[in-house]
Amino acid sequence: MLKFKKQTYISIARNEALNKEESIGEIRRNMGSGASVKTENNAPSVPEGLFIKCGNCGEAVYADDVEENNHTCPKCGYNFRIGAYQRLEMVLDEGSFTEWDKELTTNNPLKFKGYEEKLTILKSDTGLSEAVITGKGKIHGMNLAIGMCDSRFLMGSMGEVVGERITRMVENATREKLPVVIFACSGGARMQEGIVSLMQMAKTSQALKRHSQAGQLYVSVLTDPTTGGVTASFAMLGDIILAEPGALIGFAGPRVIEQTIGQKLPKGFQRSEFLLEKGLIDGIVKRSELRHVLGEIIRMHTVKTDRINTYDHYIKKNAPIAAIPLKDSSLMNAWDRVQISRSAERPTALDYISIIFKDFIELHGDRAYRDDGAIVGGIATVGGKPVTVIAQQKGKNTKENILRNFGMPYPEGYRKALRLMKQAEQFNRPIICFVDTPGAFCGIEAEERGQGEAIARNLYEMSGLTVPIVTIVIGEGGSGGALAMAVSNEVWMLENATYSILSPEGFASILWKDSKRASEAAEVMRITASDLLKLNIIEKVIPETVPACEDNIYDLAGYMKNYIKEFLSKYKSKSREEIANERYDRFRSF
Repeated sequence: MLKFKKQTYISIARNEALNKEESIGEIRRNMGSGASVKTENNAPSVPEGLFIKCGNCGEAVYADDVEENNHTCPKCGYNFRIGAYQRLEMVLDEGSFTEWDKELTTNNPLKFKGYEEKLTILKSDTGLSEAVITGKGKIHGMNLAIGMCDSRFLMGSMGEVVGERITRMVENATREKLPVVIFACSGGARMQEGIVSLMQMAKTSQALKRHSQAGQLYVSVLTDPTTGGVTASFAMLGDIILAEPGALIGFAGPRVIEQTIGQKLPKGFQRSEFLLEKGLIDGIVKRSELRHVLGEIIRMHTVKTDRINTYDHYIKKNAPIAAIPLKDSSLMNAWDRVQISRSAERPTALDYISIIFKDFIELHGDRAYRDDGAIVGGIATVGGKPVTVIAQQKGKNTKENILRNFGMPYPEGYRKALRLMKQAEQFNRPIICFVDTPGAFCGIEAEERGQGEAIARNLYEMSGLTVPIVTIVIGEGGSGGALAMAVSNEVWMLENATYSILSPEGFASILWKDSKRASEAAEVMRITASDLLKLNIIEKVIPETVPACEDNIYDLAGYMKNYIKEFLSKYKSKSREEIANERYDRFRSF
């Protein structure tokens, strides 16, 4: 494993060492009464490099504690800026890294005065030959190509060498069928190289496009700061985009924006948490968890054969694969089932997901506007097979329901779902959808952002996806809001779920001008699982011997898991064209 001197770490932190004039009191408080402090007049002093000042909370902390805490402040969690080799040490298996293209150096394309001298000094001061390190390594024994930007070298700016190294790394990875992981940390394009620097944005982007067309994975990790031309090129093109907590991420820097618009920016603007809320990144990951999360993502994109699921003991072994006959439906009418499907006691999609897919990694956002809490999605495995899981999610209390908008997705929710579906197609992952919604949200904001277009786009794109899709209706399946996640090869329903053109109240109000006739409408509409099975609208009913609740969720999840395994096995040997054609024929028959 690469090792680094503590002084190197301290020199690249945002605040290198405590200023003597302002720090003596802080040092004494942090060291305790028995510690000695030395002044210039031979009074006791603090050894150089023993403490470092946190750039967030302002506290003086032991450098050793910072280093042992993944270079974060042990008091507030602030991420100190660190060098590229240190990141490699944190992420990769020991001794696995082989560096590529270290010998590449700039030609100073604009013959910018003093530029070459500046680079010579930086090389000496940092031990780096440029602002990015690229090469090949391993995480948990799995090979990958990896690039690490380093802010010590001209703020990680991208010139011709940075662009060339990243492009060559991606091209090598495409040839060797390797996933790519890039840690971005940059002030943007390199001013000293002018238009040549600008061209690197296009060069790196086109290399990543070919990598994607070859079906290979790219994970982008955004660190503090990621701005300018790097943000507008390779940093935001990941199949999966992660970020460190609190990282500054944006195209134009905060100072430029404030000067341009003449306004003070709101607190937290352009930070990781802001981007997550706005749907622009998939997740925020602490440094202590990055190695594990990256390993899981790579595993799910490289696993080829089934493996034993170590969590099967959570699910009853006798969960049947064959469909179980329903109990006497005369015991319950359609309106009763409508009420049960809406019950707050019913398990939500995430409840089922947490049991069926123990390695589920949630991915966020539509990459355009916002992350919609009414739809959750991500990647997981079942029976050793990687899948994409997308679900409509209700809350269990008032606070959760406000966060989830009572399970009624906005347009950005459907666009997030479609983004994940297209990603699943790229990596040949089957798609598992869970439906539980009264319907798509109807409101001014939804209409302004194109609710109808978003649903229509899902129907259009899902019809042609070349991976198998199964949808499970676990509660309410309301109108086009449900159908936008149910253009599937098969649709299953829990026994007490409903699936309808609109709510019974809405049906009665429109046709009979009397919403109080909702119970009568429920019978006429034929919206129960048993009715829809007879109409051949769905393929399977999952039995509820008692209405779904906390007491029987493991039984229900067991049925679902076995049915999903059976579904995956059924479609394993089918060609992509056959899968898409079967879905087309299914809906063509209605």
